[in-house]
Amino acid sequence: MLLYHKISVIVVVFLFCGCQSQQSTSGDGNLGSLSKAYEKEFKVGVALNTSQVSGEIPEATSLIAKHFNSATPENLLKWESVHPREEEYNFDPADQYVSFAEKNDMFIVGHTLVWHNQVPGWVFEDKKGNTLSSDRLLQRMKEHISTVVGRYKGQIDGWDVVNEAVLDQGGMRGSPWYKILGTDYIAKAFEYAHAADSSAELYYNDYNLWKTEKRQEVIRLVKQLQAKDIPIQGIGMQAHLGLRHPPVSKVEESIEAFSKLGVKVMITELDIDVLPDEEEGATANSLELNPYSEGLPDSVQQKLTERYVELFKLFKKHSTNIDRVTFWGLNDGQSWLNNFPVAGRTNYPLLFDREYNPKPALKALIDLQH
Repeated sequence: MLLYHKISVIVVVFLFCGCQSQQSTSGDGNLGSLSKAYEKEFKVGVALNTSQVSGEIPEATSLIAKHFNSATPENLLKWESVHPREEEYNFDPADQYVSFAEKNDMFIVGHTLVWHNQVPGWVFEDKKGNTLSSDRLLQRMKEHISTVVGRYKGQIDGWDVVNEAVLDQGGMRGSPWYKILGTDYIAKAFEYAHAADSSAELYYNDYNLWKTEKRQEVIRLVKQLQAKDIPIQGIGMQAHLGLRHPPVSKVEESIEAFSKLGVKVMITELDIDVLPDEEEGATANSLELNPYSEGLPDSVQQKLTERYVELFKLFKKHSTNIDRVTFWGLNDGQSWLNNFPVAGRTNYPLLFDREYNPKPALKALIDLQH
C-alpha cells in the first residue's frame, strides 16, 4: 500500500510538472524576434490601438517590443480622433502612442493627415452648413496639419500625408477635398507637412496599388509632385490581400515601378483575408461567409502560412527598395476584417491569434532567414 501511494504521488507530480511546462511555453515561447530576423533588410512594423499603447495588455506590450521596430497608429491620429471639433484637439491617445513607441525604440509613423474617411463633416462646411470655399478649406487643412505635425516635430519620423486619393480604375477619387480644391489639395498637404517638420519623411499611401491603372495614376501623381520640387519620400503600398489573390507577380510589378521613381517603398497595412468573398444581401451568420467561427482549420492555417512566406520571399528579393513592412494589427481580434465588408465575421488575418499566441506563420517567417 505504501509503494502504491509513492507511485501515485510521483505520477501526480509528473503530470503537474508537465502541465506547468506546457503553460510556460505559451505565447511566443522560444521563437526569435521577427524584426531582428529582418533588420538587415527592412523594418517590421505593426498598427497599434488605444489599449495597446496605454499598456493595458501586458502580453501585447511584450510581443510588440520583441517582434516589431516600427509603429503606426491604427486610428489615433486620424482627423476625427485628434481634431473632432473645429476648436478642439484631443492629443491624449496620440501622445500615449508616441510615448509608447519612443519607449520601445521604434520608428514612428503618423497616419494619416488627409483622407476622405473618418473626417468630421464640419471640416468641409461653414457655420451655416454650406460647402466651404476653397480658400477657407486650405486654411483649415493648413491649420490642422501645422498643429498636428508641429506637435510631434522631431518625434514622428514619417507621415502618411495623403491616403487613398486615387480610384482603382485610375483617376482621382471624388472626395470633398477633390471636389472643392481639385488635385491641388495633394500638393498643398505635402507642402504644409514639410513646413511643419522638414525632417520628417512624407508618404502617399493607398490600397490595390498592384492594379495597373491605379499604379499608373499614382506614378503620374508622384512625378507631378517631384516636378514641382514638392517633397515626397515614399509610397505606402497597402497590402490587404487574400490567400490566392492578387498574384505576387502583380505586387512585384508595382514595387519595381515605384522604385524607379527614386522613392522608398513601404508595404503597409499587411493582412491576409482567409474568408470567402462577400455576397450581396448575405449576413455574417451565413455558413458560407463565416465558415470558421469555431476556429481556423489546420488546412487553412497552412495556406495562410504559405501565403505569408510567399510574400516575404518577394519582399526579401526587393529589400534594397523596401524600407518597411507593417502588419495592420497585432492579433486577429484587433483586425478590421472581422467587420469588413460584412460585420460580425470571424477572421484570422494576422500573425497572432486572439489570445496573443503565435501562429505557424510567425515561425515560418523567422525560419525563412535561417
